[in-house]
Amino acid sequence: MTLQEFKQKFKTLKAKGFVKSRRKGPTGVGHTLEVELGLTENNLDLPDIDDFELKGHRINSSSMITLFTFNRKAWQMKAIQAVRKYGSLDKDGRQGLYYTMSLKPNSAGVFLFVDDTDMYVRHVSGEIIAKWNLDSVAKQFKKKMPALLFVSAFSEERDGVEYFHYQRAQLMTGVSPELIAEQIRSENILIDLRLHDKGTEGARNHGTGFRVKEDKLPLLFQNISDL
Repeated sequence: MTLQEFKQKFKTLKAKGFVKSRRKGPTGVGHTLEVELGLTENNLDLPDIDDFELKGHRINSSSMITLFTFNRKAWQMKAIQAVRKYGSLDKDGRQGLYYTMSLKPNSAGVFLFVDDTDMYVRHVSGEIIAKWNLDSVAKQFKKKMPALLFVSAFSEERDGVEYFHYQRAQLMTGVSPELIAEQIRSENILIDLRLHDKGTEGARNHGTGFRVKEDKLPLLFQNISDL
C-alpha cells in the first residue's frame, strides 16, 4: 500500500466511528487496523506501507512494545558465564537472566550505563557484561522503523468486547544515535535480557529486546506531522 492509498483508507476508517476488535488482547488495536485497511498481518522485519512501519495505539495506553532484538557482538563475557554469575531462578527453576534493565542496579547488582558512544549492561563491581554501540542501535532501529505511521484510537468495551475509534494518524521520521541515547537515559527505551542456562555448556538466548512504552514512541523521532 502506498502512503496516498493509506491516507484515503484512513479517512474512510476514521469516519466509520467505533469498529469491533478483530482480536482479543493487546494486539487487537493493531490487528484490527490492518484488517480494516486491507493489509495482511506483517510479522517480517520489513516496513508495512512504502517505507513506513504501521503501529496502532490505544490512546492513554502505556503498554510496552518491542522495537527490535539486537545481540550482534554485544556480549563481552560468555553468555553462559553471565547467566551463572548474575542470574536468578526463573519460573521453571532454571538459572536465567530475565531482567528489564534500568539505570539503577537491580537485586543482582546489574544495571544499564550509557556514555556518548555506547551503552552497557554492567555489574556494580565494574564488570561489563554486554555492550552496544549507539550508532549500531540507531541503524537497527532505522532498519525496522525508517519511518513510523502511528495511528491512535479511542478504546471502549461493550458487553465484554473491545471497540476502537481510530482518530489520528501521524507520520514520524528522523532517528539518531543522540536521540536514542537520550531516550535510554530517560528510561523511555528499556532493555530486556532474555536468556537462561539450557543445562549444557551454553545459554539459550531469546534475543535482547529493545522496548518502549506505546505512548513514548513519538519521543524516538525528530520529525512528526499529522496526516
